[in-house]
Amino acid sequence: MGKKKNQKQQPSASKDDLLNTLGDFTSKENWDSFFTIRGSDDSFEWYAEWPQLRDSLLPRIQQHPSPSSLSPSSSLRILVPGCGNSRLSEHLYDAGFGDITNIDFSKVVISGMLRRNVRDRPNMRWRVMDMTQMQFPDDTFNVVLDKGGLDALMEPELGPQLGTKYLSEVKRVLKSRGKFICLTLAESHVLGLLFPKFRFGWNVCLYAIPQKPSTKPDLQTFMVVAEKESSNELLQIISSFDHSSLACNPNQASGLLEALESENQIRGEYLSGSDVLYSLEDLQLGAKGDLQKLSPGRRVLLTLGEQGVSHFCYKAVLLDAKQQSGAFSFHCGVFIVPKTRSHEWLFSSEEGQWQVVESSKAARLIMVLLEASHANADMEDIQKDLSPLVKPLAPADNDKGNQIPFMTASDGIKQRSVVYQGSSSLTGPVVIEDVVYENTDDDVSHSLPFRRLIFERTEGLVQSEALLTRDGLFDKSVYGVEMKKASSSSKSKRRGALKRNNESSSKMKVYHGYLASSYHTAIISGFSLISSYLESVASSGNRVKAVVIGLGAGLLPMFLHGCMQSMQIEAVELDPVMLNLARDYFGFTEDKRMKVHIADGIQFVRDYRNLYAAGNEVLLSSNGSCKLSDAESRSTAIDIIIVDVDSSDSSSGLRCPAADFVEESFLQNVKDTLSEQGLFVINLVSRSPAIKDAVVSRMKEVFSHLFCIQLEGEVNLVLFGLCSESRIEEDCILDAALKLDKLLKSEHPEISQSITDAAKKLKRLK
Repeated sequence: MGKKKNQKQQPSASKDDLLNTLGDFTSKENWDSFFTIRGSDDSFEWYAEWPQLRDSLLPRIQQHPSPSSLSPSSSLRILVPGCGNSRLSEHLYDAGFGDITNIDFSKVVISGMLRRNVRDRPNMRWRVMDMTQMQFPDDTFNVVLDKGGLDALMEPELGPQLGTKYLSEVKRVLKSRGKFICLTLAESHVLGLLFPKFRFGWNVCLYAIPQKPSTKPDLQTFMVVAEKESSNELLQIISSFDHSSLACNPNQASGLLEALESENQIRGEYLSGSDVLYSLEDLQLGAKGDLQKLSPGRRVLLTLGEQGVSHFCYKAVLLDAKQQSGAFSFHCGVFIVPKTRSHEWLFSSEEGQWQVVESSKAARLIMVLLEASHANADMEDIQKDLSPLVKPLAPADNDKGNQIPFMTASDGIKQRSVVYQGSSSLTGPVVIEDVVYENTDDDVSHSLPFRRLIFERTEGLVQSEALLTRDGLFDKSVYGVEMKKASSSSKSKRRGALKRNNESSSKMKVYHGYLASSYHTAIISGFSLISSYLESVASSGNRVKAVVIGLGAGLLPMFLHGCMQSMQIEAVELDPVMLNLARDYFGFTEDKRMKVHIADGIQFVRDYRNLYAAGNEVLLSSNGSCKLSDAESRSTAIDIIIVDVDSSDSSSGLRCPAADFVEESFLQNVKDTLSEQGLFVINLVSRSPAIKDAVVSRMKEVFSHLFCIQLEGEVNLVLFGLCSESRIEEDCILDAALKLDKLLKSEHPEISQSITDAAKKLKRLK
């Protein structure tokens, strides 16, 4: 019954000895043995006895709506499941309720009870039957009266499987306006199943059964009454007793009140329209309308599966397309989101989910979000497990006989080997992997290897990606043609299934003359906006000063270092582990033109701005702070500031950068730090148009002119803020890009051309 045997309200030693024969309360053999030893004449009352029950129980049964001309015995059909040898049904029969059916899976006790009552109560029925598989038609009984039966099925170590099957049977055999009356010790795991099963379309009340006089608090019996309503209305659970006056065991009282409060809170959230998880049963009862019909814009969070019914349980979202007038590829589809991506804005936010629905071309999409419990399951097994669970969710006009299609994301990776797995206190778990993408031309012999840096906190988002070549050198005869074919999109490309490869990659090293990331190409193309200024600085023998906030693998700084000899680069990185990984796995190096500062990027800019604004000479120390210098440095502003950092909080919908980097105070500090011809570049990654619009609006308030590049097929939006009051017209950008091309000393014409092509996509926002 879900409790220790010494918790039963039977003090005698002989009864305790009998209880020891049970062990497992769900075992038919154990109960047969128990009732054989005890016999049928000596009744065994598990909880409260008739004197304590009578005054609470009879009014609940007599209140059943029935024609007034009929007596209780002729109007009410009562079922007592798991009857045992209790005298409860006998007392009810003697009180005038003559249509009572008793069932128990123990043939021993049913035979004994039939012999005991055949003369005095000839109309009482006794049947050997499993209460979890009742052999009655639907809508048979007016009352199902349970005294400890549910508790007996809910052994904690066995889980809720039997209890779930039993309650489903109870709901099936009850007539409309019928009542389920459950006498229980109200343990939290029992109520945790009972309350949710009787939500929509049930009126639930909770009563405390008076106890025998006792010198100390004991386990009290409670009565849950669930009445089957004709509508699907959701009501709060009403308790008939003063919560502060319960005289039972303190642990029992606290568990009961906590379960009651929790359930009523959930019901309150349902009633308020909050995002809460519905069960399939709730939805089939009409909690969110008729599932057989498509309802444009309907969005429902639900759970699928349960122990004993499916291998796994799942969290899912049901979405009916907002526009039902267009052509759909199918009426209903399932989209499986791996655990590594389930937290992403696209799948975790309502706005993102609607974007998936639109792209799926499904009239109804069931998005299933996998969790840690599914980690070791094969995707094929997941689909087999889900298939029977999603069928009831298909609309009535779904093509009959056709299976519901399953969809999932794929990143097209042919081969993957992990070269590093570690963790940082600031960044969390980090993975570095070498991959080979599937060749779209079916020429797999020419597939190029890439090295990728991935932060597990942004599970699936590639932070950095670099081309690997033999010893980090470039052989044009081997790589030249393939560089034109290679295409990747770090910070938007996703991870596929992980396959470990222990083969040595020692001869393959990162080649810094190639831009593997399209957003890196876009960032550099934006230099066209100040190419005249960059040209004048270089021709005067001075150096352009650039600050890159967010080192990552160091690929962007290393490319700039190799292609722009007139550039002094200061990289700012918060996490020292990243610097070590960049050095060890991505070939990053420092010299007189490349410095790294381990510092907070926002504080770095603020400190620099404060000292520069005061007219002081500054020296950027290796620890990222700004110190006064008498003679070692010249007074200078920064010419280019690039922000390329990810956000540790993906729930905001802003993946890059962290929200603090787009606050107006930081943007103003950036402008104050830049030279008069300075350029601010920020890589913005968000699928939310509202968030993008908000960032653009703030930047318009700060910078004189604002440009952007929206990468095709990507979520990256690269923004460029100009400090100069003079502006460059869009029809002059191509000439400016050609001027930039002369400043870049790239070894590869295709790289230069890609930068020029990206510059053609620059659009003026202000």
